Amino acid sequence: MPPAIRVEGLEKDYGDVQALDGLDLTVPEGSFFGLLGPNGAGKTTFINVLVGLVRKTGGRAEVFGNDVEADYQGARDAIGLAPQEFNVDRFFPIEEVLHHKAGYHGVPEAEAEERAVEALKRVGIYDKRDVRFDWLSGGMKRRFMLARALVTDPDLLILDEPTAGVDVELRHDLWEVITDLNDEGTTILLTTHYIEEAERLCDEVAIIDSGRKVTVATPDELTEKGSDTLTVYCERDVGDAPAFDDERVESVTVEGDALRVRATSASEVVPSVLRQLEAAGHTPLDIDIERTSLEEVFVDLTRREEGADDGATSRSSDGAGSGNGDADADGDGDGDERVAAEASR
Repeated sequence: MPPAIRVEGLEKDYGDVQALDGLDLTVPEGSFFGLLGPNGAGKTTFINVLVGLVRKTGGRAEVFGNDVEADYQGARDAIGLAPQEFNVDRFFPIEEVLHHKAGYHGVPEAEAEERAVEALKRVGIYDKRDVRFDWLSGGMKRRFMLARALVTDPDLLILDEPTAGVDVELRHDLWEVITDLNDEGTTILLTTHYIEEAERLCDEVAIIDSGRKVTVATPDELTEKGSDTLTVYCERDVGDAPAFDDERVESVTVEGDALRVRATSASEVVPSVLRQLEAAGHTPLDIDIERTSLEEVFVDLTRREEGADDGATSRSSDGAGSGNGDADADGDGDGDERVAAEASR
């Protein structure tokens, strides 16, 4: 079976702005895959290429083996998208909006009605089925965006900042829903600025910056790239920071009786540090290890990428497509049909 997503050398430019710059990425079928990057990294542009709202400049993009342009219908029917922005027809009750959405994908009317009921129940807003979108609370609007993505029974669910601006309780409710979907076999692609969300939910995480892949790894593998802090509390003031004979030690600072050691895998350097402190005449009383976080690794990796780009003449921008005729105004089907027509030319 082909992977859920495969892109090779994917490019998108808007004149002198390079939104995607040779992106290579593979998302395995059935995975829960996170996509992290700073604002302007190209995340939303990448998603819009997959769903047909943006036409790529170069490279190749496939969804379950379907080219996103040459096999547009197969690719688009496999995807359910919950975008970051609320792009919903506000003049109909939300259940009717779901009927329309399913119809755009060729779902028969009777089945569309069943799917709408199931999707609304799954996200917990079935009792609001006769309410117009504008009359929903902010949290219910987020739930509805997920329901709209689910009504076509997608094999790939793309969630672009699905919990942005919601309270903690709703965030955990949505986590439970999408985790259950993944357990049932749906591939999830999640973009988020909440590092905790990626750590908790994702099997693998890709970090992109300036439209390029920086790294792909599991959350645990990424945190291993960072440095831990080992703090050793001694019986008396340590004085000058000792020079430890251990290549894993990156830096040493002293604050009174506390010695702080930055090191890769701090727990592994504990015996060496304690032995050398005792040899220098100090008496360790207690230790504390602070593990590096995925957030720290993310910041470090993207800073390195920015440093590599110093002097570059163009930067990526998720919003670069505005005004270029690529984006769909309401995202609820008319744009799908328009882009399909474009792709067939």
